[in-house]
Amino acid sequence: MAEPAAPVAGDVRLGLVGAGAIAQLAHHNDGPKAGALARRLGIPSVFTDIDELLETDEVDAVIIATPNHLHEPHVLRALRAKVHVLCERPLSLTSLGVERILKSAYTSGCMVVVGNNHRFRADVQQLNRFVQGGELGAISGIRAGQYQFRGPQQGWRFRRAEAGGGVFLELGYPLLDLALWLCDFPEPVRVSAQMVRVAPGSVEDSMLVHLESVRGISFNFDLTWSYVGQEERWWFEVLSRRGSARLAPLRVVKELNGRATNVSPTGAAARESVFLQSYRAELAHFVSLLRGESPYELPEDQLGVMQVVEAVYRSAEEGREICF
Repeated sequence: MAEPAAPVAGDVRLGLVGAGAIAQLAHHNDGPKAGALARRLGIPSVFTDIDELLETDEVDAVIIATPNHLHEPHVLRALRAKVHVLCERPLSLTSLGVERILKSAYTSGCMVVVGNNHRFRADVQQLNRFVQGGELGAISGIRAGQYQFRGPQQGWRFRRAEAGGGVFLELGYPLLDLALWLCDFPEPVRVSAQMVRVAPGSVEDSMLVHLESVRGISFNFDLTWSYVGQEERWWFEVLSRRGSARLAPLRVVKELNGRATNVSPTGAAARESVFLQSYRAELAHFVSLLRGESPYELPEDQLGVMQVVEAVYRSAEEGREICF
């Protein structure tokens, strides 16, 4: 392993690669978009090529917010230039690609952080304290999903070569990562999945996944971005031996003296959405890592997440259960 890069002293110089929706909330660089965003945020320099940015030697780290198929090459270019990286999920479209990034990060001495923003939500942090403290007993399952209204199916997210997948990669990946993270990444045993595609070769509109792991923990994910209904839905529920918990809003129920008792933490309502709050907390954590104020760990867990994603798509494509 190369000598780790020295902590950043003073102001952290960040480069933003990508000017799409995620970049504006916290793909391949679009010159007019990047220029407009820079003017709005008071950013002094604009580039239309990541190599131009990296060659300036004026950045300590970059945030990769480009289309999915560009994540891996952009991360690898940054690491070769000895620049730290915060990359939106997924790191790569394949587990082999994730392995290449992990190896490059290890040998370069630079940090790679993955934008799994759900982990930084205030309600998730509270839920994690309940789970890690063992207050609810052993987790037996997690049930999660998202129903999103049908919208214009245009842009790179609906082109399979650029997106890598459809609703499961876009909406399911963050739920999968959150579920596995809360359970300390139990080893998967088997997975079965069914998907719906509107046309051959297109990305999937809907996906239903059942994943079983060691320690008897099962995971179910139900996703669609073509929902026809009265309201959109997002849910995440933890089932355990002595209780349960759900998000949005956080509600925790624990068995006390044989009775189900609401033990949800109380506090002032958040002034901003948990979505925006999570991105702010994620960026603050990244800056803390760059300054050497927080311990860093190579994101090896993302290899396991991507291996599950690959098994999900293989099961859906082949119409059979996949064993690990």
